Amino acid sequence: MKLIQDPSFLSRRRFLTSASSGLGSLALASLLRRDSLRAKEAIQTNPLSPRPPQIPARAQNCIFIFLAGGTSQIELFDPKPKLHEMTGQKLPDSFFKNERFAFIKPEQSLLMGSHFPYRSYGRCGMELSELLPHVGSCADDITLIRSMYTDQFDHAPAEILFSTGTETPGRPSAGAWVAYGLGSESANLPGYVVLMTARGPVSRSSTWGSGFLPTNYAGVLFSNQGEPVLNLSNPPGVTPAMQRAQIDAVKRLNRRQYESVLDPEIASRIASYELAFRMQMTTPELIDLRSETLKTHSAYGTERTGESGSFSQNCLLARRLVERGVRFVSIFHRKWDHHSRIREGLDENCRTVDQPIGALVKDLKQRGLLDNTVVVWGTEFGRTPITQNQKPGPDSGRDHHRFGFSLWMAGGGVKGGCVVGKTDEFGWHAVEDRTHVNDFHATLLHLFGLDHHKLTYNFKGLDVRLTNQGGKIVEKALL
Repeated sequence: MKLIQDPSFLSRRRFLTSASSGLGSLALASLLRRDSLRAKEAIQTNPLSPRPPQIPARAQNCIFIFLAGGTSQIELFDPKPKLHEMTGQKLPDSFFKNERFAFIKPEQSLLMGSHFPYRSYGRCGMELSELLPHVGSCADDITLIRSMYTDQFDHAPAEILFSTGTETPGRPSAGAWVAYGLGSESANLPGYVVLMTARGPVSRSSTWGSGFLPTNYAGVLFSNQGEPVLNLSNPPGVTPAMQRAQIDAVKRLNRRQYESVLDPEIASRIASYELAFRMQMTTPELIDLRSETLKTHSAYGTERTGESGSFSQNCLLARRLVERGVRFVSIFHRKWDHHSRIREGLDENCRTVDQPIGALVKDLKQRGLLDNTVVVWGTEFGRTPITQNQKPGPDSGRDHHRFGFSLWMAGGGVKGGCVVGKTDEFGWHAVEDRTHVNDFHATLLHLFGLDHHKLTYNFKGLDVRLTNQGGKIVEKALL
């Protein structure tokens, strides 16, 4: 007897496709109808439509101020009387054992206290640098984490880790994860917008990209002057009607291709064309700051020139974006890598950012937006409590430092007037309530009502998440 004639040896494919059963054609037709319906549903649904949180949410929006280069916790956030007292002395050799640094030569580097005195701010008495009077005036709304640490000591991998949860390029940024998890309240603007003052971070778009998530969730780079988004305006002679007809034609072609191959990136492309068309009408009004009062412009310092004016305008623009429902806004300023002349550099940089950041927090609060908008001051790592290969003085600087640095948050369910964690007496190691970058990610998602264990995306057969490397919620920072 031939095995093929024995029903027990019939393959499932042969059984389903056999003429005698007729089941194969019925099943195939059912699958095709289902996939066709799914295709139409996917390309008709806006991937940025608002979605409910997984758990009760405290924040709806985020303004993430990323000061790239490594802001000095020693001068700005973490007063160390003992370090100041021992300025000019050598750090014990045990601190350097089995550790890597970017440029430090231990035998040439000496302890150096802060170049600037500290003051107490707010009813809470939070100690911050005298360089930050405007940020300090918001102390009662701020949670300052003095015990941050990271795994990377060089800019690009540390920026990528801080932004995506791992130093490996190609992963989605935190902003992309939030947009993926919750969508956006704005129908005419992206869910995630990026604003830049002068140079961007070393790792460029890796810090705001969508990685393996659909490109709808990536940050879109805006300008605060001129054309807000490159190539957004129509070329001369192209009317809105002509543009609409062109988009409809491209949409039909993309729809046909999507129904053939069911590639979700094609659906993402269709949605992007539609969003770009709506943005053409929305963004010119958005960046036109003339509708703001003189009092508002004065508070932010938008009349200032150069980088200071640009940063001020970006802070004001960030408020306008969250007002219009944009879920996540990143503001980048890369000028904090002070290997030399740190006193001069910090004085200049703080005059650039302190006033508009303070104005932003106060403006959000006055408008009733701070309760559901979390504002973050972040950086990829801190600076060493020792000089970089020279004696302490006006020309001295500090190297990259990953073992202990500071970050603060305000609004969006964060406990105000609160300091979490501490470093040792030199400001070298985080020693209490140690908070890894991934712990910050878990906390940020929690504020948005997203469970960092359950917010996943299936990539190459694995359910990937922002906190694959680990992470715990910093409960002390929450209301």
